[in-house]
Amino acid sequence: MLRPEVSSTSTAPAASVSSIEARSQGPRYNFGLQETPQSRPSAKASASTPLGTSGAAGDRSSSSSLPCHAPSAWPAQGSYFGNKRSYAGNTFASNLTFGTSSSSARDSNPQTLKTPLSAGNPQRLGCKSWTPQMGYSATSSSAVSIHSPSAIVAVVEGRGLARGEIGMASIDLKSPQIILSQFADNTTYAKVITKLKILSPLEIIMSNTACVVGNSTKLFTLITENFKSVNFTTVQRKYFNETKGLEYIEQLCIAEFSTVLMEVQSKYYCLAAVAALLKYVEFIQNSVYAPKSLKICFQGSEQTAMIDSSSAQNLELLINNQDCRNNHTLFGVLNYTKTPGGSRRLRSNILEPLVDIETINMRLDCVQELLQDEELFFGLQSVISRFLDTEQLLSVLVQIPKQDTVNAAESKITNLIYLKHTLELVDPLKIALKNCNTPLLRAYYGCLEDKRFGIILEKIKTVINDDARYMKGCLNMRTQKCYAVRCNINEFLDIARRTYTEIVDDIAGMISQLAEKYSLPLRTSFSSARGFFIQMTIDCTALPNDQLPSEFIKISKVKNSYSFTSTDLIKMNERCQESLREIYHMTYMIVCKLLSEIYEHIHCLYKLSDTVSMLDMLLSFAHACTLSDYVRPEFTDTLAIKQGWHPILEKISVEKPVANNTYITEGSNFLIITGPNMSGKSTYLKQIALCQIMAQIGSYVPAEYSSFRIAEQIFTRISTDDDIETNSSTFMKEMKEIAYILHNANDKSLILIDELGRGTNTEEGIGICYAVCEYLLSLKAFTLFATHFLELCRIDVLYPNVENMHFEVQHVKNTSRNKEAILYTYKLSKGLTEEKNYGLKAAEVSSLPLSIVLDAREITTQITEQILQNQRSNPEMERQRAVYHLATRLVQTARNSRLDPDSLRTYLSNLKKKYEADLSKAEQVSGKTEE
Repeated sequence: MLRPEVSSTSTAPAASVSSIEARSQGPRYNFGLQETPQSRPSAKASASTPLGTSGAAGDRSSSSSLPCHAPSAWPAQGSYFGNKRSYAGNTFASNLTFGTSSSSARDSNPQTLKTPLSAGNPQRLGCKSWTPQMGYSATSSSAVSIHSPSAIVAVVEGRGLARGEIGMASIDLKSPQIILSQFADNTTYAKVITKLKILSPLEIIMSNTACVVGNSTKLFTLITENFKSVNFTTVQRKYFNETKGLEYIEQLCIAEFSTVLMEVQSKYYCLAAVAALLKYVEFIQNSVYAPKSLKICFQGSEQTAMIDSSSAQNLELLINNQDCRNNHTLFGVLNYTKTPGGSRRLRSNILEPLVDIETINMRLDCVQELLQDEELFFGLQSVISRFLDTEQLLSVLVQIPKQDTVNAAESKITNLIYLKHTLELVDPLKIALKNCNTPLLRAYYGCLEDKRFGIILEKIKTVINDDARYMKGCLNMRTQKCYAVRCNINEFLDIARRTYTEIVDDIAGMISQLAEKYSLPLRTSFSSARGFFIQMTIDCTALPNDQLPSEFIKISKVKNSYSFTSTDLIKMNERCQESLREIYHMTYMIVCKLLSEIYEHIHCLYKLSDTVSMLDMLLSFAHACTLSDYVRPEFTDTLAIKQGWHPILEKISVEKPVANNTYITEGSNFLIITGPNMSGKSTYLKQIALCQIMAQIGSYVPAEYSSFRIAEQIFTRISTDDDIETNSSTFMKEMKEIAYILHNANDKSLILIDELGRGTNTEEGIGICYAVCEYLLSLKAFTLFATHFLELCRIDVLYPNVENMHFEVQHVKNTSRNKEAILYTYKLSKGLTEEKNYGLKAAEVSSLPLSIVLDAREITTQITEQILQNQRSNPEMERQRAVYHLATRLVQTARNSRLDPDSLRTYLSNLKKKYEADLSKAEQVSGKTEE
């Protein structure tokens, strides 16, 4: 039930500050800034708090007001996360037994608690006294990075015969959405690690049975190895309860997404994970979610392409490997978003590209229309840029605080103003989308026609002033909050606001008097931490006796700017704060009543949030296209790029990067790329992967023409660094990464391997490379394999689906040194490189002594003569190769050809000539063999 606006003991008419202060001494609503166990309202008293919220953590007697039921062993009052972000471990360990442990087994943090995570079992891992920065105040959201970790993830694995079946549930504290996943994984747990990398968790929750000292599960070990900077919380296994999880979903899921129940009712592990997750979130947030307020969705692992964390790092999708602070990444290339939601959506799409061609083409249609219609592009961009973080706003609105403090009241008032600001942008957004043509944009226009937007806004305007709006600056926003509610709704609120105005005027008048008294250029300033204070800009030599009058205290000086206050001003600030608390208290009562009336309609904001973030991302794609000559990709069974270039390199370079062609089909799906050091092999490999990702998220790509086959997985093996944390040498790291690829690759994968086997001796390196190539050649995956082992190029004799490519170099005469130098062209051509001993040439250019270079050249010649034998092609193999290439090209033509009859006839005639030439070549080989 709603609390009456004011009680009889606290609402006597008053016309002065003193009377307000007197009222504050009586029994009234508790708005103490410091939250302590003693200041918590009792279970009895909390029955009348706004929206029926419970002040005590254990009071859940009213099922209509709270979304879920607590276990009987809910923690005692003294055990909670308070303002100091700590808790009494002993009290809590005996109940829920949440304990936060460092992910690194080697962490020797002295703050580790002695409390065991499970009562009676001292063998559990210890937990560190650390609490993540939870909660969100809209007034301070700008200070928090939109990409800082804010997701809490619960992970549980089946036992016995169900081992390998993984359940996950995650909630982002910035967005009121729960994502459920359940999937079968192999012994490498690649899907789990990839999914967690994408979620970028702040904290991971697992069962305490998974991390027993000396007997922890492989899943727990792998997660802790891969997420060393993430904190872990262990929860008793009994809280991973699928029945309780299903109850949570039934109670909390909004009607529009209630079909998720059909998807997950038999998926026991994700239900178990969500049960533990929501119980933990309630505990740390000290609030519960309102009934029917959360968006809950199930995401299987088959909806998006998988990019493992190592590949994301190698390709510099989000973080630059040289300097993590700069934006020379794929995200930096495409990120022209205007809202935090759009930026988050772009980030998640880059890490999880789409695999559904229809959805991708719908996005590409939107980007094309935005590029063709300037009025639509600039109109949408203008409106979208005015939106705040709608997801974060929703997250706060759907939470019901268990305790009502000044901070909670201020946050609710602020967010109601933000909500009004957001809803007022719906009509301008509709106008901007009114004349759009593509199906996706029309669908978003349809979402905005939801009548609930108007209903909520009308209800808000009956209580909130029309001119109450979001403003930058803490003082401006404080003024908006004070005068947000209309006049004549509560006469005592009007009196309190007049009193507040008088105090503020008195402060300004007092500072003016001080300025006249001391003949100083004083001005009134404000900060959220200090309240009102005095500032002055003056040269210290202009001060009497080179110092400020003794009346001024707490003086700070930066260059010629002074900041200070006085005893009287401090007292007036205290009166101002007391008046503010009174205003916020009464405003909060009105706001809570208003929110209770609009809660049933508020779920339309999920549609708005999704619409704004998607439009923002599509606008960002279109913006990126206007800055470079990108082209719309097509989707076939062929990877064909005409004159494509590296998108990140283009951003870094003064001149446009050298463009190259790429052509991979099912018939020629394995490219071996050779060339000297620094000729461009690694850059080319990364370029292909980046273009593939850009195409699959719905962006145009840097090329003159592009066609892609949908890749379900993208693997890279590029890095050559040691890993000191896992005690892995370069070679061992190579082997781990290639093993991961071999275990997880399938026919729809895109695989990029750069110089495998160089961490060991030449013979072993060639052997490993050859074996890996033969294994990958058995798949239909598209593979690009860059190598310095020229012996590997001979594999095309045995496998007709292998193509040799190389990067060209030119030799120029260096007149100053009278030596030959290498000029890199960065152009890719067919065939294997003709350059021999280019490593020696690179060594010669360096400062290596000439005698060393000459000795190395002689030794290399001797070894080469021993290793390389004259390998002659088998004539029968050449004939089979000719037949194979003809057959694959005919199949490809039948599938994808759009040629008119005459052009098709010409093309087939050329194919015939090529086939006859290949047969003639086979006969020549046969003649040489006989000789």
